[in-house]
Amino acid sequence: MEQGSARTNIKSIVVGSLGNLVEWYDWYTYPSFALFFARSFFPSGDQTAQLLNAAAAFAVGFLMRPIGGWLLGLYADRAGRRPALIVSMSLMAVGSVAVGLIPGFAKIGVLAPILLVLARLLQGFSVGGQYAASASYLSEVSRRGHQGFWTSFHYVTLLLGLLLAMSLLFVLQHTVTNKEIIAWAWRVPFFVGGILAVLSLLITLTVEESGSFEAVERETREVSHALLFGQYWRELLVVFLITMAGTIAIQTYGTYMPKYLVNTAGFSPDLSTEIAMAALAVYTLIHPPMGWLSDKLGRKTMLVVFALTSMIATVPIMSHLATTKDPYTAFLLLLAGLVLLSPYSAVSAIFKAELFPTEIRAMAVGISFATAVSIFGGTSELIALSFKQAGHEPWYYWYMTGAFFLALIAALVMPRPARS
Repeated sequence: MEQGSARTNIKSIVVGSLGNLVEWYDWYTYPSFALFFARSFFPSGDQTAQLLNAAAAFAVGFLMRPIGGWLLGLYADRAGRRPALIVSMSLMAVGSVAVGLIPGFAKIGVLAPILLVLARLLQGFSVGGQYAASASYLSEVSRRGHQGFWTSFHYVTLLLGLLLAMSLLFVLQHTVTNKEIIAWAWRVPFFVGGILAVLSLLITLTVEESGSFEAVERETREVSHALLFGQYWRELLVVFLITMAGTIAIQTYGTYMPKYLVNTAGFSPDLSTEIAMAALAVYTLIHPPMGWLSDKLGRKTMLVVFALTSMIATVPIMSHLATTKDPYTAFLLLLAGLVLLSPYSAVSAIFKAELFPTEIRAMAVGISFATAVSIFGGTSELIALSFKQAGHEPWYYWYMTGAFFLALIAALVMPRPARS
């Protein structure tokens, strides 16, 4: 991990984080607006059935993330972090605009959901590779001894992307009617995402390559899959299990929660959006202090605290959220779940990157992270809604608890960081 000047480090982190923000805004626009466009692509059935179909299309996008993490991660380890970031942002821009342009089921029939799925596949490939490249890049340009603090902004920008998508929903809900959002206004944020991606791409063209990557001998960049799966399989498994729990939690508290508050707790769409936005805004601010704390206490301590406390508190939090009718109580309960998640999310990028050497870092992070997110993050809403439709919604709370238990074991046996 390189030292560099403070000015150069900060510039690289800001530019790298900006691309991350736009990438995740484009990704989270889909679940944020699913409540409004679900009937355009899946007109049959009740609201839960429509959301199930939309969640299935959302889950399909996750299937491409391991492939994107592997191929674009491999490309980042051979050609550089910067070229990989440029490719991922270009693909995300195309996918976002494509979703906004697809006509509804009423106009082109079954072709509408098919095209929606294809656009989500492209976005899934893009975001899988982007995470691998950006996590590696930010960990490598951060100053030694402060890497936890600086790389916490990787998740801050991820959350800002989600908040930006929800903020645009909030603005639309207060400027046009729900009928107008359902009819046409839900397309606006996808076009905005395409424009932001192009602007971010132009800015990324000015960023410098990671010094750690450039220091690796060219012949060493011929990435060895045998090295990754032979020598670092324990690290891959640890990242997979901890990411499994983390992604289930963030998908539940971040993207599924507005729908959960409407569909289960009975809040209005407007109020559920405001509750989720307020909790996520506070949660975002927690990350830099948590990142700084990880520089003092270590990544392992933070991950153990996350897994243990979340395992104990999840069932009570979700059970009370299901029955409360008070928006302030709902806010505090949701915030409690997010605060318990923050020791993981603040070190999400750095703990993964530190476990692997430079020459295989992006590919290793991409494969382990994206595979866990694909299997468990992409299916979280689907599983939650399936349990609800079957009349056993509390089963999902125990499903989350089991994931935290496995993450706790993984955190306790986590190997020492690799040396660059």
